[in-house]
Amino acid sequence: MSDRRRPHVSMTTARLLLREWTEADRPAFAHLVNTPAMTVALGGLASPAEVDALFDKRMADQARDGFCYWAAELRASGEMVGSVGIRAATNYTGTPVFGMIEAGWRIGESWWRRGFAIEAASAAIAWAWANLDAPRVGAWATAANLPSLSVMGRLGFVRAVELDFDRPESGERCLVHVLERPARGAQ
Repeated sequence: MSDRRRPHVSMTTARLLLREWTEADRPAFAHLVNTPAMTVALGGLASPAEVDALFDKRMADQARDGFCYWAAELRASGEMVGSVGIRAATNYTGTPVFGMIEAGWRIGESWWRRGFAIEAASAAIAWAWANLDAPRVGAWATAANLPSLSVMGRLGFVRAVELDFDRPESGERCLVHVLERPARGAQ
């Protein structure tokens, strides 16, 4: 679908605005997602080219599918706190999660432990139920990524051992959790 016909995506929560990325967001994105604390469970610091590729993936997902891990910013100030949303897991060829709708979050370390990941991910998942036909939404992390696993639990994700897989690029084992689509009227 061309950008002219694709609706602009933005949603608000009590404290946050989730919105599409713009090229002007590239420096803030790099600053938030590529720190030692942020990347400890993700294989360590990325090169500038790898961070650029991750940002480009956000933009490409939005252009292709109409949704992505959106920019998450404070409504009060416009300050970016992270990247949260849903995406089609099309880069996991050969794994049980290939093509699944994936929920994900990366909140900058200065914003940790304030509930932003849960607040934003809840809104993104609600958007998925309202706008997509997916029967479930998945989320995954390595066993070492305790903060993400905790967020999954607080959001109501349930462990799906049969979907666990090894990351194609690193071989690390990912523990998969899923949320089943709520029954009509329960959303």
